[in-house]
Amino acid sequence: MRILCTNDDGIHAYGLKVVEEIARALSPDVWIVAPEIDQSGVSHSLSLNDPLRLREVAPQHFAVRGTPTDCVIMGARHLMGEVQPELVLSGVNRGRNAAEDVTYSGTIAGAMEGTILGIPSFALSQEFSPATRQQPHWETAVRFGPEVVRKVLEVGLPPATLVNVNFPDCPPAAVEGIVLTRQGKRNQDLLRIDGRHDGRGNPYYWIAFSRGAAPDAPEPGTDLAALGARYVSVTPLRLDLTDDALMARLQSAFG
Repeated sequence: MRILCTNDDGIHAYGLKVVEEIARALSPDVWIVAPEIDQSGVSHSLSLNDPLRLREVAPQHFAVRGTPTDCVIMGARHLMGEVQPELVLSGVNRGRNAAEDVTYSGTIAGAMEGTILGIPSFALSQEFSPATRQQPHWETAVRFGPEVVRKVLEVGLPPATLVNVNFPDCPPAAVEGIVLTRQGKRNQDLLRIDGRHDGRGNPYYWIAFSRGAAPDAPEPGTDLAALGARYVSVTPLRLDLTDDALMARLQSAFG
């Protein structure tokens, strides 16, 4: 099986080494195509007005001055030639990609692009807390990543569907299990703008979340609830965003 790996944290991110280890537990034929610099939060953006600069870092390891989406296209449509990848693994992201994160995440976008190209694709993320921020439990992703990917591939992925996998903030021995989840929802009242001033007195701003405020308890069955209970969260995501229920209700208005 030929595997294409990418991420949004960049070619030098430790999580890219982790996803390569997961990939090599599944196959010896692994290709790495990742952004030259950190592309966190770029979502499914595509470079149309800037050229893509390509740099070979090592055999079958490439850096692209572009987004995760660019990287997947570059790998599948240029670097890998006529033998296309049979699997795309995007990650392992440093930090979880749960709830509304899926709309912002470059890690998710890498898997989305693989799915658009007709390749079974997974987004993989390792949760951390303030205490483990500098040293996330990467060994948890290494321990459970191959198992999750194998089980999903055995069942088979339908077209236009990807899988979002989040590993909890704990060592492997403390993981309670693997559960299927749906996308959760955070309390967006915690979202705020943090205003500051630079050395010349000019204002600048950070998007941030309120510190110290207790978040709402996550809804059972969601990715947030699973991670909070120390489970590996496995969430199938569809590319088709059509709201079928609302479309049925609107039929009477539009005929």
